[in-house]
This record gives sequence, structure tokens and C-alpha cells, in this order.
Amino acid sequence: MIGAIPDQEPQELQRLYGAVAEYLSESIGVPVEYLPVTDYTASVSLFGLGDLDLVWYGGLTGVQARLQVDNAKAIVQRDIDEAFHSVFIANTSAGLAPFDDALGLSDLEGTRFTFGSESSTSGRLMPQFFLAEAGLGLDSFEGEVGFSGDHDKTIDLVEAGTYEAGVLNEQVWDARVEEGDVDTDKVVELVRTPPYHDYHWVIHPEVEELYGEGFIGVVVDALIALDRSVPEQKEILDLFGAGTFIETTNENYRQIEEVARSSGLIE
Repeated sequence: MIGAIPDQEPQELQRLYGAVAEYLSESIGVPVEYLPVTDYTASVSLFGLGDLDLVWYGGLTGVQARLQVDNAKAIVQRDIDEAFHSVFIANTSAGLAPFDDALGLSDLEGTRFTFGSESSTSGRLMPQFFLAEAGLGLDSFEGEVGFSGDHDKTIDLVEAGTYEAGVLNEQVWDARVEEGDVDTDKVVELVRTPPYHDYHWVIHPEVEELYGEGFIGVVVDALIALDRSVPEQKEILDLFGAGTFIETTNENYRQIEEVARSSGLIE
């Protein structure tokens, strides 16, 4: 059973992970199904219970999931996840201009501000870290900060003026802008953060008890083998916003774990 954090609209997630399940079923020779989850926390809990064998996580949720399961492994990430970024945006009515670097985030003081999900790496954890480096805490904004729930909703809330500024992952932002699905007369990109490792597949160690020694390697090979010259596989890579998949390791997410511990999101 595979799963994913619900960081986009449900119909988009079903389209993507339904296609992944079909591809993996054919490639690794065992039945694979996609199980939708209600929120980020559920994806972590179900992995810990063994109800999900392979899950597409952000950096933070991947760390949280692996801390629950001894010998769980981060195995594969997209090529873009070696150096991922968050994007800070603002409603043009707020009068904010783009910054040269993340230290300019100090200009957000006193605005109405929203993150994405509380457990999102690109929509909360790393943005909060970079805000702190610019001298801003959660009490630096007008009222309580918001948590929209996902990246698409962050854009919609800022565009509507519900919040003057917000932050989301660059992949969703770039895709929405390219599709013409953002009113750029109402929303401006302020800055992209410095890079960090983010999304990745995490696999449960019990799969080797179920399907035999070396099965994790079979899954890794299947994901890395996704080929843009094959139309069905190209569609999967395009939906992921990836050129290709590459191997990764738990060590690549040590920075995420350290930031999460310092922020109190992991004890």
C-alpha cells in the first residue's frame, strides 16, 4: 500500500498516485494500491502502524515517520529535491516589493501571514527557520499566523486578501503561475529561500519480510527507471514536476531533523 502527504487538491493526488500504483504493480510484480489520507499526521501514523508500506513525504514528515519505525529508509527523491526552495508571496495591496535575499523577510513584520500545513517542510518548517534568521517569530505578525492546510490554499488565501502574505513550495507555485492560475496583478513573488532537501519516498522495512530480501532495492530500481521516453512514465514524472528520480539517504534529512527539534516540532 502506498500513500502520500495531502499537499495538493485530492483529485490531483488521486491522478498522480493512482498512476504510480499502476506503474509499480507492473514493475515490481506485486499488487500496489494508493490509500488517500486526510492530513499529514495520518500519513505518518499509518506508516508507523504498518498500514502504509511506501509513502511520499516532505522532509519533516519523512523524518517523523522514520523516527517511529526502526530501519525505515529514505530511498528516492526527485532531482529537484536536492536543492528545494520555498516561495514567499504577498497580496499586492500589502505594498511589499520583492527582496534580494531571505533576510528581507523582516519586511513581513506586522502583516497577516499564513503557512501551509503545520507539518509541511516547505510550507512551514523551513520558512519558519528562515523567518527566524531574519528576526521574526510567530508573534511578529498581525494576529495569529494561519495554517492553510496545503500549498494551493495558501495561494488562494493570499490572492483573496484573507492574508497579506504566505509561503508555499516552489513546485506548486511555479505550476500554478505557468498554468495562468494565479492572478499576478494581485499576488507577487517576494523571495525564494536558500536550498534544502525536501520530498522523498520512505519505505517500511517490513516489506522485505513480506516480499523477500532485496525487495527494497527492487522498488528503488523501479522508481529510478521511470523513463521520459515512455508516455505513461513521462506523465508520472511531469505530475511530480521531476526530470527524473535519484537515490537518497536518511542522512540527507539531518538538517530537517535538527531544525524540527530546535523548533519543538520533534521532541
